[in-house]
Amino acid sequence: MCRQNFIVIGITLFLALFILNSNVFAISQESEQLLKLLEKKNIITDKEAADMRQEMESSSQAGDKKVYETKLAGLLGNWADKIHPGACIEVEASYEDYNFHDPSERDTDTSDLVLATVEIGFDVDIAKHVKASLFFLYEEDDTEFDVDQGIITIDGADVVPLYVDLGKMYVPFGRFESHFIRDPLTLELGETNESAVVGGFRNDLLELSVGAFNGDIDETGESSNHIDNYLASACFTLPETTVPDLDLTAGISWVSNIADSDGLQEVIEEIAVDNNVPATIKNHSDGFNIFLIASFMDKYFFNAEYLGAINHIEMDSFDEGESYKPEAWTIEFAHGVTDSLNLAVCYEGSNDCYFLPKKQFGGVVSYELFKHTSVALEYLYGKFENKDTRHLMTTQLAIEF
Repeated sequence: MCRQNFIVIGITLFLALFILNSNVFAISQESEQLLKLLEKKNIITDKEAADMRQEMESSSQAGDKKVYETKLAGLLGNWADKIHPGACIEVEASYEDYNFHDPSERDTDTSDLVLATVEIGFDVDIAKHVKASLFFLYEEDDTEFDVDQGIITIDGADVVPLYVDLGKMYVPFGRFESHFIRDPLTLELGETNESAVVGGFRNDLLELSVGAFNGDIDETGESSNHIDNYLASACFTLPETTVPDLDLTAGISWVSNIADSDGLQEVIEEIAVDNNVPATIKNHSDGFNIFLIASFMDKYFFNAEYLGAINHIEMDSFDEGESYKPEAWTIEFAHGVTDSLNLAVCYEGSNDCYFLPKKQFGGVVSYELFKHTSVALEYLYGKFENKDTRHLMTTQLAIEF
């Protein structure tokens, strides 16, 4: 029901703005659709809708929209000021040349054009201490259009700098800052999207948080219906006046079971299916993350991040003594040549992650064609643990508003 209400509000505002900016202000098809929608959702009564139709027709004949504008403004209240919408659309073309180290296997090359990302959502100021966020995500060949994040936030605002987030979210484990089109290896390994509760302290200098969620990868023999995954994080931001033209943010985080990350969970489930065993591990494996992000004069950028398991991950299907301790790291340098042109290079790697390159480096150039519209071209060379190599070129056209 909450999801439907959010969508109704968004549609209502969109149609209202369209109608109010229309040159023809008769009882148009769009106006009629808007009124029917408001009636259907019990926002207005049948009588109120009929009165509005009459007023719209009268004001149209008189050439004056003030009557309708006043009525509609009263109907919508202050929602227009409380809703902050956003959207992102990315189209990508890619070419991959994969070379096998084993001479018995034939090298492959592929190319593709995909609608890589569609993200639509909005933040809503419900009340002074209550906010909500709802975002939908679609990724061709990867993610069906679905709720990506749905969060209720309660904070102390100007009273106390405390907050609590509840709902589906990307838990605060890892930062994953990047100027590249492709996700950094640290994100591929550690990003975790779960329904969770996260609370803590937050001001301009420091953010401390703790949280809990019920993950999908459990210990062998344990019940899966328990909230038994925990996390903690700390993030420091250098005050702007400390060093002129320098922005710096650093953070550290911990999670009680890194095997519940989106990337590792998928791998563990695939191994379980192949071996016809449950997707469980012998013991939870703690995860650790540290990152540093810096910029100078808003032209020179640097970010470095490490993320990995503290303990080895073992499954029942593994041979005796077999275990994995996955980790990944990334380093990026970027330079804003002009306000529109940006260049970046990266060097990154991983260990005990057969699905990620052991070493990878590359570069990207991006250019802002128009306002909110950019194009980028990227090249990455990767070498895997089995000595296979990959050349990957990607170009992207993106709009964000």
